[in-house]
Amino acid sequence: MRILLVDDHPVVRAGLAAMLAAQDGFTVAGEAADGEEAVRQSAYLAPDLVLMDLQMGEGIDGLEATRQIAALPGAPKVVVLTTYDSDADILRALEAGAVGYLLKESPPEELFAALRTAASGETALSPPVASRLAQRFRSPQLALSQREIEILELLAAGRSNREISKAMFISEATVKTHLAHVYDKLGVDSRTAAVRCAVERRLIRL
Repeated sequence: MRILLVDDHPVVRAGLAAMLAAQDGFTVAGEAADGEEAVRQSAYLAPDLVLMDLQMGEGIDGLEATRQIAALPGAPKVVVLTTYDSDADILRALEAGAVGYLLKESPPEELFAALRTAASGETALSPPVASRLAQRFRSPQLALSQREIEILELLAAGRSNREISKAMFISEATVKTHLAHVYDKLGVDSRTAAVRCAVERRLIRL
């Protein structure tokens, strides 16, 4: 399995490369330090799998890089490897085309197994991530939609209802309706409480 490593920290890339080189069946095809380079290298090297970080300084982030890579002819499979485990990050990565979502705190054996799972065409998730997604399905009435999560993130950024409506191209009345649903699902009655609750439950991150 030929793997492209994408992370803006050279030490992280070096560590991953060393671990993968010590395992049978893995070959590091190349490395990239940012999203743009990841897309270019994916098109040029045609790896089997891309191990993608989410946050990489300037330029496009891992989510946008994943979208662009997934659109390539004969696209490699993308597995996200990150420290972030909020619902918003997980859902966006999977919607962007990632076939796996792993946390950097995962033990090496778990990482290797997940890469093999992803390479076989199955979804690979770290146990904490799988648990979070399962909880959403077990309690659908409490799960926030992607649109509701986006509104919460704008609330956390201090945006007014009018600013949210403009940013999301929806009416202020629709914003208020979404907020009412968010308040009901989270069991809160104010914008401040909604943001605090969402952060505590790791639905969003500040």
